[in-house]
Parts: sequence; structure tokens; C-alpha cells
Amino acid sequence: MQKRKLGQGLEVSALSLGCMGYGKTRDIPDRPQMIDLLRKAVDLGIDFFDTAEVYGPWTNEEMVGEALGAVRGRVKIATKFGWNVDQATGEHLGGVNSRPGQIRKAVEGSLKRLRTDYVDLLYQHRVDPEVPMEEVAGTVKDLIAEGKVLYFGLSEASVTSIRRAHAVQPVAALQSEYSLWTREPEADVIPTLEELGVGLVPFSPLGKGFLTGTIGATTSFEANDFRGQIPRFTAENREANQTLVELISRVGRRKNATLAQVALAWLLAQKPWIVPLFGTRRIDRLEENLGALAVDLTGDDFDELRAGAEAVKILGDRYPEEMLRRSGL
Repeated sequence: MQKRKLGQGLEVSALSLGCMGYGKTRDIPDRPQMIDLLRKAVDLGIDFFDTAEVYGPWTNEEMVGEALGAVRGRVKIATKFGWNVDQATGEHLGGVNSRPGQIRKAVEGSLKRLRTDYVDLLYQHRVDPEVPMEEVAGTVKDLIAEGKVLYFGLSEASVTSIRRAHAVQPVAALQSEYSLWTREPEADVIPTLEELGVGLVPFSPLGKGFLTGTIGATTSFEANDFRGQIPRFTAENREANQTLVELISRVGRRKNATLAQVALAWLLAQKPWIVPLFGTRRIDRLEENLGALAVDLTGDDFDELRAGAEAVKILGDRYPEEMLRRSGL
């Protein structure tokens, strides 16, 4: 497995596995199968896994802890605090909460659920406008000094927030959405990360499945599928956005690679400190995505993808308006 370095010397596998899709609610009906998948990922060389206290809440971390407890020394686990989760009941009360006391309670709970005495990478899940970033970073700095956390990360944070946090406790990684159809970070976030030496862990690198070519205008989503609520996934917008899928498909045919592999390879080719974070519930898809590491995009391939993506006007917001507002995105 290829390795990459994020900020502050944090070295991880070149691709990361996101565990959110293995149980974001209290009920995980296929929990044994998902635990098997996590362990298979370790066997295949992935050593960087992503979860959060709010997934469930709590049940996702418990599952990850059970799956990876026996190989804890071989893996890096990232988890997150920052949503207003009742630390006694596990109820998600809505909104954000990064008060220092809440952070400490969240971390203590995460350590127990993950069956470990340290978290490799601790992200603030969303910026809390009511708590100065300096207080958040200072609390994490103390947790690092205590050995409970090794590295500090932010998720979906602005350039201003990144700079304020980094001045108190150096940031190892930013987790934000970035892909061929979500390229906003290129404007100011990526240059800032490069300046400060912060790594990028892009989530939804396959556009929540859209860039794999398996979702068309006639695709129906189950009632519990969040994509059915996303403006970018309306039937009209899916049809309009197919131009980008066709672009990736052309390159894929030339490289004898799947669309998912091309989309991941494009991200990997952006910067050596970018580690795409994908999710899948299937072992065959896991193996397929790892094949992206063998896709060698030439300069011409790269230019074609960039020029083609820039020419496509992506229709639809990436989240519902209310969610964007509540999250400060």
C-alpha cells in the first residue's frame, strides 16, 4: 500500500476508508458483515479509518472499536467531536457544541467506544460560532499533551478558522468535500493548506456515488437515502450533470479503468498530501477503489479532466439549504 503524509508528519495509507455508511443510525442490521469489511480493508493495506461520535450517535464508534481493536497498533483512527450530543444519553440534541467541557467528555466517550487510550486524529466536525477557535484548539492541544490525542484536524472549516486554529495547535488535516464535481476548495482552501503544511482528506470523492456512473436521471432512491434530499440529486440536475460522468468515462476507457478509479486517481494526482476518503459497503467496490492507485494519469489525461470539469456547470447545491445554514457551510 502506498503511503502519504498529511500535516505534522502524520503518515497514512494513500486512501482512507470512511465508516459512516456502515451505520449512521442506532440500528446497524448488517453489523457483522461491516466488521468483516473493515478487517478486510486492513488486510488489503488500508490503515486510515474515519468515524465520529455523532454517527449513531455512538454506535459507529463502537463497531469500529470492535472491528479494529485486535489490530489497533496497525491502524490510525480518526474521529470527531463538535455536534451537540448529550454525553449521558447519546441523544443528538441538534446544532453544534464545541465548548471545552463538551470536547473532553466527547473524547473520553470516544476512547471507550473505540477500545483505545488514544485517538490518532481528532477533528472538530463543524466550527462552532459560539466558541472561539482558539479555545477549541487550546483544548485539543491539552488533550495532545495528555497523550489522549495525537493529531488535530478540522472539518469543513473556512480559511480564517484554519489559520486561527493552526496558530494555537498545528493542524494535521482538513476534511472537506472535494471531487471533480465539488471543486470549491481550489479557490482559497487548498492554497492555504499548502502554505501551512496541512493535509487534505477529501470526503465524497466519488460525488456520493454519482461519479461512478451508476446513478442516472431515472435512478430511484430509497426513502432513507439522504441523496433524495440533496438538490444536486434531483432528476433534472442528475441529467444535466451527466456531462461530467461522460468526461470521466472517456478517460476511463482509454486507461482501462473504472470511473471510480479515474475520479480517485484525479484527486491523488492533485497534491501528494491529499488522501481521499471513500466509503463502501461492498468488498468488491473496496478492491475496485484501491485499483485507483495503479491508474497513471498522464499530463494530457489530467489536462483533459481539468478542462472538461471547468467547462461543466454543475447544477444543484451539495446539501439542502437548511442543512447548509445550520452547519455554517
